[in-house]
Amino acid sequence: MSEPLDSLIKAGKIAAQVRERMKEKVKPGVKVIDLCDTADKMIEDLGGKPAFPCNICIDRVAAHYASPLNDPTMIKQGHLVKVDVGVHVDGYLADTAITVCLDPSLKKMAEAAEAALEAAIKTMKAGTKTSEAGAMIEHIIKNRGFKSIRNLTGHKLSRYIVHAGKSIPNVHIMIGEKLLEGEVFAVEPFSVLPTAAGEVRDGAPSNIYRFDRNRNISSTAAKEMVNFIQSEYKTLPFAGRWVLRRFPGIDGVNAFDELLKSKSITSYPQLIEKTNGVVAQAEHTVIITNEGCTVTTR
Repeated sequence: MSEPLDSLIKAGKIAAQVRERMKEKVKPGVKVIDLCDTADKMIEDLGGKPAFPCNICIDRVAAHYASPLNDPTMIKQGHLVKVDVGVHVDGYLADTAITVCLDPSLKKMAEAAEAALEAAIKTMKAGTKTSEAGAMIEHIIKNRGFKSIRNLTGHKLSRYIVHAGKSIPNVHIMIGEKLLEGEVFAVEPFSVLPTAAGEVRDGAPSNIYRFDRNRNISSTAAKEMVNFIQSEYKTLPFAGRWVLRRFPGIDGVNAFDELLKSKSITSYPQLIEKTNGVVAQAEHTVIITNEGCTVTTR
C-alpha cells in the first residue's frame, strides 16, 4: 500500500527548501549548533517537523553528528560539510542531503556523489532490483576517479520509521531486492578519495538518540521525560539538546542520564571514515512508480 501522497510531497518540498537555504548558511565562522537550530526552526516554520536532528557532518564524519547543548564546534575554511535534513508531515518522511565544499580541491568529489545520485534515480522503478541502483552508483563514482562507501546505504522510509528494512547499496552487490510500486526510499551515495578505505566505523556518540523501550527507571523526572519522548518523537530519532531544553537544569541532566543508563534510550554513534578520509554525500527521497520514480525533494 502506497503512503499518503500529499503528506509525502509536502514533507519533500519542505526538506528541499530547507536544504537549499542551509547551503547558503554554511560558512567559515558559523557554529554548528546555530546551523542545526536554524534548520529545525525552518522546518517547523514551513509546516513540518524534524524527522531526525539536522546532521552537520564535517570532513571524516560521514553521518550522525548533531550538536549537543553549548556545542563550540565551528565551521572552518577548508571543511567539507554535509547537511542532512529530515522532515515529517504526520509521520510521512523526506530525507535529503547536500555537501558544501569549503575546499575547492574537493568539489569534484562532491559532484561525483551528486552525479551518482541522479544516475541511480534513473534506474529505479517498480520491478527493478536495488542492486542495479548500487551498481550504477559505484560505476559513476569510480568513473570520476573516486570511491563509494560500501557499508553505508540508502534506505526505505515508512511512517515514523527512518530505516524501514530494505536498503539501496552504494556499490555493486550480487543479490538485490525488487522495488515495489509505492515504496519510498532515501537514496544517498557517499564518495571518498581513491586512497581512502571506502568504509565507515563507529565513532563517539552522535548526540542523536532513539527511544528503545521502557525499562527500570525510578525517578519521577525520568518517568516524565520518557513519557514526553514517546509522545513527541515516537520511533523517530531526536536530539539530546531538544529534550534538555524542555527539561532544563541539573534535574533534567540527571533524568536524561538515568534513561541512558537504563537503556530506555540509546545513542547513535557517529559514522567515521575508517582511514579518516573526507566524505561527500548527496541524497534525495523518491517514491517508486511503474514508470520510474517521483523525487519528492527536488
